[in-house]
Amino acid sequence: MSNPRLLLATEDTALARTLSWVLKENGYDVVTALGGPQLIERLEQDVYDLLVVDLANSDAGTLDRLARVREDVRHKDVPLFVITDAEFNLADLEPFGLTGSDAIQRPYQVRELLSRIKAHLRVGRELNRARSDARSRNELVSILKEITASLNSSEIYQILVRRVASGLRIARCSVVLAAPGAREGTVVAAFENPNLRDLRVDLTKYPEITRALQTGETVMVADVDADPLYQDVLMTWGAQQTGARRTKSVIALPFALAGRLSGVFFLRTTADDPPLNRLDLGFAEQVIEAAVTALEKSYDLEHGTGRGEQLRELADTDPLTGCANRRVLDQRLREELDRARRYTQVVTVVLFDVDDFKRVNDTYGHQAGDRVLKQLAFLLRHELRTMDFLARYGGEEFVVVLPETGGIGARLFTDRILRRVQLHNFGDSAFPVSVTVSAGLATFPDDRVADDESLMRLADENLYKAKRAGRNRYRD
Repeated sequence: MSNPRLLLATEDTALARTLSWVLKENGYDVVTALGGPQLIERLEQDVYDLLVVDLANSDAGTLDRLARVREDVRHKDVPLFVITDAEFNLADLEPFGLTGSDAIQRPYQVRELLSRIKAHLRVGRELNRARSDARSRNELVSILKEITASLNSSEIYQILVRRVASGLRIARCSVVLAAPGAREGTVVAAFENPNLRDLRVDLTKYPEITRALQTGETVMVADVDADPLYQDVLMTWGAQQTGARRTKSVIALPFALAGRLSGVFFLRTTADDPPLNRLDLGFAEQVIEAAVTALEKSYDLEHGTGRGEQLRELADTDPLTGCANRRVLDQRLREELDRARRYTQVVTVVLFDVDDFKRVNDTYGHQAGDRVLKQLAFLLRHELRTMDFLARYGGEEFVVVLPETGGIGARLFTDRILRRVQLHNFGDSAFPVSVTVSAGLATFPDDRVADDESLMRLADENLYKAKRAGRNRYRD
């Protein structure tokens, strides 16, 4: 069992040094907080078995901070032990749920102090364990309710990373699908990037995932820098793994679907965070174990009826270009706007229209016009990121949805498309066709945009402005 972890809060640097030394000599891990702001900061960074607070001179400021600790739902259950002056009125501790048995007054014997702290730790640890178990059960029930309410596997993965990352208060949590022995995996959900979907990653850069898939056992590393597993990859991380962003601890938890090892639940903390521990692992294991049944059911519904899947794909796809159709676009736009609101992000839509398309049909025939639309769809698809979305809006119009992209990024993207289209020979070698496109951009959030319909209406208005300004251009 690890040493009890104490947080010593005091304004007295001399007392902090002396008492820290005494406590460490008696087998305690001690972290000091000098001043109120540091007290709150320390509590937010780690979990402690006991908070020891020095109330020197009946300091009103310290009492106020004690009130803040007790009022904060994250810290209200931290066991407390108080050191006070002899003249301190112990009745003043009652508003904090404390009594005289929770305090020791100066002057005191070190042996008495150690005895009182030991007694408080014993009670406090049991209380913390019981409360932690209760919170885990309540959290697990809440997560299960949200998971079972969704029949879509991609949504279940998103729920998992969001709820586990929030529950453990970590910034990086993802699900990587891969088979044992695979050199590449697919990130299907990541808390740090809610819009990420189906990103291919090189597993040789992730030794913990590779080992978890090879052995089928959980890999937990408290200190990446000191673990030999990372010896070959530390030098390759480069600028992306420096300073506060550098990965410090990891948990790679493999999971199986339908009896087959299918992927890894991947948790990471950075250098500024407390390392992941066995309690974190236990919580993650409970969540994954409970989610597997829902995932298997979801996959059965999505892939178990082949004919139904084919019919659904036909219903969702434009038959000429292979792009998503208008109905799917409407659904995707609503989802992206909901996600942008939830995570305070931006999303931009670009509405493209082939200039003077009637001339193409009249001059070269409708078959040539169809070829232009198919080739334009291919060109647009080639320029998209994994998270972007392409749909045929109707006739000669296409819509590209750009999550996490504001005005500057969307303008660069649109300008690149306009140049590519202008330089491209459409049609075929016997009948090459030159066309241009115009585009209208609209970005959320915007005072003029309340929902997906108003977003598309704004893009259409800007497209009309581009047409009036001479075509082969964009407006936003």
